[in-house]
Amino acid sequence: MRTLITGGTGFVGRHLIQQLDNPVLLGRNPEKAGKIPGVHNAYAWKSNELPPAEAFQGVDCIFHLAGESVYKGRWNREKKKRIRDSRVQGTGNLVQLISTLADPPKILISASAIGYYGSCGDEELTETSPPGTDFLATVCDAWEKEAQKATKLGVRVVQVRIGVALGIDGGALKQMLPPFKLGMGGRLGDGKHFMSWIHIDDLVGLMLHAAHCQDLHGPVNGVSPHPVINREFTKMLAEAVRRPAFFPVPGGLLNLALGEFSSVLLSSQRVVPEKIMQHGYTFIHPALRPALHSLINA
Repeated sequence: MRTLITGGTGFVGRHLIQQLDNPVLLGRNPEKAGKIPGVHNAYAWKSNELPPAEAFQGVDCIFHLAGESVYKGRWNREKKKRIRDSRVQGTGNLVQLISTLADPPKILISASAIGYYGSCGDEELTETSPPGTDFLATVCDAWEKEAQKATKLGVRVVQVRIGVALGIDGGALKQMLPPFKLGMGGRLGDGKHFMSWIHIDDLVGLMLHAAHCQDLHGPVNGVSPHPVINREFTKMLAEAVRRPAFFPVPGGLLNLALGEFSSVLLSSQRVVPEKIMQHGYTFIHPALRPALHSLINA
């Protein structure tokens, strides 16, 4: 199966490439992308433009991961516009290009995020739970709707709502490890908010499973079966690095330092991967403690 990846130079994309056979990459820096081992070819693409049609020749499956990072930079009006446009407009342009192809890809695995649900306390959230109303929730909802338009072109669409992806070379864990290794880690706020996490190996495995599972459609929660509250996550991460975690970060201080983005770090989302498990995926790292040790003490 010939595959194409957008956002392939990012954390998830780099891991996905290792499991694919000579994928094609689309991105803002094709020279950088083309140097990644295993990449067949790389083409330039900015999300506010139509992708180059020649990149899709012979492609059966698209993994659409491109999007402005929500973690880097303070959220102001321009940053939020980039977050939204890179996802919503970018996906719209991707689907528009697909509509012009004589032989379009059969599968679109499009990234989304558990931010779709908003902050819901300890309520268990499945793929049938409604969207939230905050900024990220509205972005995710619009993002998924743009991807869903590809179904009218005969494309099977799966939107993977990604949780806190854990890997030592990127994502949230890479940012958490330095203070925790210095013994300066701690819970965020009161630590009672749920964190729905996933080991990077399972996120990649889940996406590949979705690509090959012909009767799987629509949203899929890309999280482990066992979400934990932030206080538990903090304790287990401290255990894994063999350091204490005595430095909680008050919610007010987070808000002062990070502004609106602090609400993302304090959101409570107890998400479960009901749909992908019903479709036969078996998690490699279902529990947090061994998942963290597999990454940190490998």
